[in-house]
Amino acid sequence: MARNQDKRLHPTRMLPGTLSVICVRMDYLPELSKDCFAILDHDAKAYVSRYALGRDYHKLMRKRLQKLAMLLSDEIGEYGYRVFTDSAPVLEKALATRAGLGWQGKHSNVLHREHGSWFFLGEIYTDLELEPDQPISEHCGECTACMDKCPTQAIVAPYIVDSRRCISYLTIEHHSAIPEELREAMGNRIYGCDDCQLYCPWNRFEKLTQERDFLPRNELEDIDLLTCFNWTEPMFNDRLKGTAIRRIGYEKWRRNIAVALGNAVYSPHIVSALEQALDDASPLVAEHVHWALNQQLRKSKRKMT
Repeated sequence: MARNQDKRLHPTRMLPGTLSVICVRMDYLPELSKDCFAILDHDAKAYVSRYALGRDYHKLMRKRLQKLAMLLSDEIGEYGYRVFTDSAPVLEKALATRAGLGWQGKHSNVLHREHGSWFFLGEIYTDLELEPDQPISEHCGECTACMDKCPTQAIVAPYIVDSRRCISYLTIEHHSAIPEELREAMGNRIYGCDDCQLYCPWNRFEKLTQERDFLPRNELEDIDLLTCFNWTEPMFNDRLKGTAIRRIGYEKWRRNIAVALGNAVYSPHIVSALEQALDDASPLVAEHVHWALNQQLRKSKRKMT
């Protein structure tokens, strides 16, 4: 986030001549959020952030934005534009709130009174001079549910998230070892985290997606940790082709699942899988596998006493 600040703050650096930004959102939730708790409470299952269960939203949103821009061109003639969705130095949340798509909640996500926060954002930078929409007021009030329920207490103050503690950051963007003091709090979350959204009262107004490409693939919405862990690298690449998950690579996939297996209830099957993984594990994966084995060993001893 520290890079390219000039481009984030000055849209003309991304598209010379930009006068307006058209902001859009698209619902992505494939199932009722209350159903997510059954997976989070089942430590033999893998929890994947709901936005990543289906097709990679970057590709889909860009194509839809491009189509929208071309439809506008058909109506008004040629104009200059460029489309974005979480793929360039663009202050998406700030732009969305300025455009009236919602307000920024204390968890930093954009909230809408009738849709909650389960949606993607996209933008069209354009040289058209358009009349701006008006921002809407925020409606979080004194509620701190998202802050209170964050597993790693990453929301350190209203509207401020410490990425060094955020499970979404740690499982996706973080390239090295996950801090040991945060591993137990990760539970079975192997890719991303939705807790701040799951506990947000405004998400009682959530709307399920109408986009079939966002529906779950490869049974990722309800899959066993060991099943995921036992995938070979070719299986990982094949089964997650076209999803956002594939971008983290096989090594971080194994790292994340090793932590989750360490947090699972003791099982000789888990111990066996972890021990076998050491045969060809990278140093990064091996560190987390050893940690998981130690966790399983401690639980085994407690079970026998």
